[in-house]
Amino acid sequence: MINITLPDGSVRQYESGVTSLEIAQSISEGLARNVLAAKVNGLVWDATRSISEDATVQLLTWNDDEGKNTFWHSSAHLLAEALEDLYPDVKFGIGPPVENGFYYDVDLGEHHLSQEDIAKLEQKMLELARAKNEYKRSDVSKAEAIEYFTKKGDEYKLDLIKDLEDGSITFYEQGNFVDLCRGPHIPNTGFIKAAKIMNIAGAYWRGDENNKQLTRIYGVTFPKQKELTEYLERLEEAKKRDHRKLGKELELFAFSEKVGMGLPLWLPKGTLLRERLEQFMRKAQVKAGYQPVVTPHIGSKELYVTSGHYEKYGADSFQPIKTPNENEEFLLKPMNCPHHCEIYKTRPRSYKELPVRLAEFGTVYRYEQSGELHGLTRVRGFTQDDAHIFCRPDQVKEEFIKVIDLVLYVFKALGFDDYTAQISLRDPENKAKYIGTDEVWEKAESAIIEAAAEKGLSTVTELGEAAFYGPKLDFMVKDALGRKWQLGTIQVDYNLPERFQLEYIGADNQKHRPVMIHRAPFGSLERFVAVLIEHCGGNFPLWLSPEQIAILPISEKYHDYAQQVYDRLQQDDIRGYVDNRDEKIGRKIRDAEVRKVPYMLIVGEKEQENGAVSVRRHGEGDLGAMAIEEFSTFFQGKIAEILNN
Repeated sequence: MINITLPDGSVRQYESGVTSLEIAQSISEGLARNVLAAKVNGLVWDATRSISEDATVQLLTWNDDEGKNTFWHSSAHLLAEALEDLYPDVKFGIGPPVENGFYYDVDLGEHHLSQEDIAKLEQKMLELARAKNEYKRSDVSKAEAIEYFTKKGDEYKLDLIKDLEDGSITFYEQGNFVDLCRGPHIPNTGFIKAAKIMNIAGAYWRGDENNKQLTRIYGVTFPKQKELTEYLERLEEAKKRDHRKLGKELELFAFSEKVGMGLPLWLPKGTLLRERLEQFMRKAQVKAGYQPVVTPHIGSKELYVTSGHYEKYGADSFQPIKTPNENEEFLLKPMNCPHHCEIYKTRPRSYKELPVRLAEFGTVYRYEQSGELHGLTRVRGFTQDDAHIFCRPDQVKEEFIKVIDLVLYVFKALGFDDYTAQISLRDPENKAKYIGTDEVWEKAESAIIEAAAEKGLSTVTELGEAAFYGPKLDFMVKDALGRKWQLGTIQVDYNLPERFQLEYIGADNQKHRPVMIHRAPFGSLERFVAVLIEHCGGNFPLWLSPEQIAILPISEKYHDYAQQVYDRLQQDDIRGYVDNRDEKIGRKIRDAEVRKVPYMLIVGEKEQENGAVSVRRHGEGDLGAMAIEEFSTFFQGKIAEILNN
């Protein structure tokens, strides 16, 4: 008998060789019908794989990310089976799950998939799924694997086998299809009830442009047809909310080939929005004890050699700027932290003045590949709401918790109420990727884990996702369409203070090394604005909207009064415009609605006589007449409600 520990801490005994699916059946037949895979001692396994010794077991369903990944990985194999059935000479590269679905890179020879082919492929996938064929795992020797794919004539699988060690190779079979794969997979194809081919693209084998270009087929599957329908509806809504589309329509930002790819130009309305975000953060930072600083857009190459950024990122950054001085080289600033270290060093520091909190809206530059650029979410020049806290070791947890509070305040004010905190730790199997000793990494990781627990955050832990100089807490935010975005980040760093020889004089009158906390609640303004646009569909929170009011005179006779109203409201920092066009009031209202202006103030004879405005709310309709002062009080109250709730 073996002991199986379940997530609730309970321990059950089973005969050695039991499967996770059998464990599920012993708990509930309903649960067993939904089990896709299992996490055994932290590793995701087939639900049908035997367990021969004591283990912790977590049963995975569609509601778990690992369950979805397994489902989509198995769906990639189903796609491959369908392709082989329709095109017997097809050859296969790799077919992994991705964030929303899966893809398979395939060599179709001279055949190019048409829309008719895609429809047949989807039908074939569902036909094969209904057969409920089991995904069967088998261990094979390297020689057997080579023999199988040599007979099949699949040079791509043979290329993959070259890198594998004998004794670590597994095949998976379902129906008439066999694939080289480490798994895991769902119990059988019958779980797959809905399938859609989403996109066809080209991809060089192994990402090398010197190799043959394969056809990459993207797909998505679901356990219910209804979920596929809802997913496609969300995609349509996402197209309407695309920040690139709305950014153009709302005149927020633009790109110019002459300026350069990935370098956004902020238009007047976008600049107003951006400045509001900066003002909001500056005000919060002053309250939290931060001191503002400004650093140059470039720095000596030696600065980044000292910090370690040049070694880790130099090959992928903008190349050094050479000056007439033969021995002088500069880099466009890829990070703000080295500059802030030098600011800290400008004078001796005492333990009494720590923590020192330095904040800057610093613009940095990173050479992203052209194929990876995407609107504001992936650019080559962006501004971080960056700050670095230099503190004593005994202050780390307290300071970390204060930063968490600041991040949560930002999310609340902007309507992001669905988020998970990702604890990003070092990869214990590949420590060469990081700088610093095991001791400082263990201290830093413990501080983050304890702070997150103390704040009661919903967390996930990801190994290998730490920055090269320290672990971090990344906030993964879900937007209105259920998509996940990484926004705010907090990082604990014992390494840069060491590399820059930062010091403070302690109570013992000896020199000590401070700890550094990196933090950016927005992350980058560009990415944050992109996510915000798509989250709210361009209907920004009232306090942030570039145009908060549109004053709409019903005829030319009331232009002067409209301007008086606007001048009065401007005194209370209410922004907008007067629409003096020679258009009917209905057209002016429609245009203001399209521009997503939160409040429309209509003025005519009655309003002028009473010193009032007729108020209309975007998307809601008429709210009735208000005196100008009454509207201002009402408006300010709405903003206070959002920011102080």
